[in-house]
Amino acid sequence: MLSRLKRPHESASLVIVVLLLALAVFFVVPVLWLVLAPTKTAGELIHDGPLSFGSLANIGTAWQHLIAFQDGVLLVWLRNSAIYSALTLVLTLLVSVPAGYALALMNFRGRKTLLAVTLVVMIMPSATLVLPVFLELNQFGLIGTIWSVVLPMAFYPFGVYLVYIYFATSLPREIIEAARIDGCSQLQVFTRIALPLAKPVAGLVAFFSFVGNWNNFFLPYLVLPNSDQFPLQVGLNQLLSSTPAFNPVAGGGLNITSPELALAVIIAILPVLVLFVFSQRTLVSGMLAGSTKG
Repeated sequence: MLSRLKRPHESASLVIVVLLLALAVFFVVPVLWLVLAPTKTAGELIHDGPLSFGSLANIGTAWQHLIAFQDGVLLVWLRNSAIYSALTLVLTLLVSVPAGYALALMNFRGRKTLLAVTLVVMIMPSATLVLPVFLELNQFGLIGTIWSVVLPMAFYPFGVYLVYIYFATSLPREIIEAARIDGCSQLQVFTRIALPLAKPVAGLVAFFSFVGNWNNFFLPYLVLPNSDQFPLQVGLNQLLSSTPAFNPVAGGGLNITSPELALAVIIAILPVLVLFVFSQRTLVSGMLAGSTKG
């Protein structure tokens, strides 16, 4: 009898192991290939094993080729991404936290309608809003400026909703009522009580906002006409078009090959990866902040 009970359990464990191995092959192997690609030359990538290690010298060579591309425009793209992401992050927090607080704890005309609109915009694909946003930016003469990237991305409905959920479920109403009895105004309640308690969810909003801004491609691609204005993600597209394997005509005579392209992708990923590693505790506390009723 006991052996019969063990057999289904063993079968289930075997199925789980097989699924995990399949997922590892599907997701982990391409990442390993990407990490190892800059250690090899373009010829070694074709003829050597896909997961073999080349040499550290090849990484230095690939880096030199990237820096030489269009007189170091890669560093300009990195700087632009950092500026766009930082400015957008600041504006996102300045808008999302007060807006979420107001939707959760203040009564005003149109509150439910505004909340419904926020939810609808949040679930809409961002590409559907690109055309109206582009026309609006063009109407105000912002196309080709830094604000054509920063202002649209600073409007972050998901961040507003996260803050709304936090304040609606985790902020004790007794504290707010006690503060009002003591004579605190609505602004004082927000700045002295609600805002200090909102640090976990603000950190969560900041992380998601930064990742979204850093990886933003479609909008900057449309509104920024010059290469020296591109963020890194749009610059990678230009770098891709200069790789002989993908565009032999445009890539002729350039030193941009598959190892250089792989190194550029790793450079684009690193800031988000470093941020994730050093903000895990904040992310966990932020995700758990609204899980219990205050």
